Amino acid sequence: MRFIVTIILFATTTLFFSCSSPRALEYRNVSGFSVSKLGFDSSTVNMNIVYYNPNHFSMQLKRTDLDIFIDSNYVGHTTQDAQVKIPARSEFNIPLSVQVNMSTIFQNALAALLIKSIHVKVSGNIRAGKAHIYKNFPVNYVGIQPFSFF
Repeated sequence: MRFIVTIILFATTTLFFSCSSPRALEYRNVSGFSVSKLGFDSSTVNMNIVYYNPNHFSMQLKRTDLDIFIDSNYVGHTTQDAQVKIPARSEFNIPLSVQVNMSTIFQNALAALLIKSIHVKVSGNIRAGKAHIYKNFPVNYVGIQPFSFF
């Protein structure tokens, strides 16, 4: 009888601690900032947001829902259903591709050719989880990225 009670207590304790909610993903930085298509009306900007998963289990990225600002100008909204595997206790990249209206970014064409870096802000949410249980994690990045047309 004592053996059965010990097994039930062990199983209950293990189940209780294994079903804890995931800890928040930790923002690291933005990498791979590049312009893949440059045009007068619109351009395509690509970047990777680097996060760290502090959890002892892997997860699946289900959706990104982000607003992108460059030099304090709203340039676009990106929503992607990119299925990215998030490994346990390691860094991972969230790839983003945004169509940018060039008239809202660079009001002065000469200044656009001379700049060496731009101020980037990314805000919104990513949705990630495991076993069909998903949680929203906030994204709030503000930083300066090197940039050049040439």
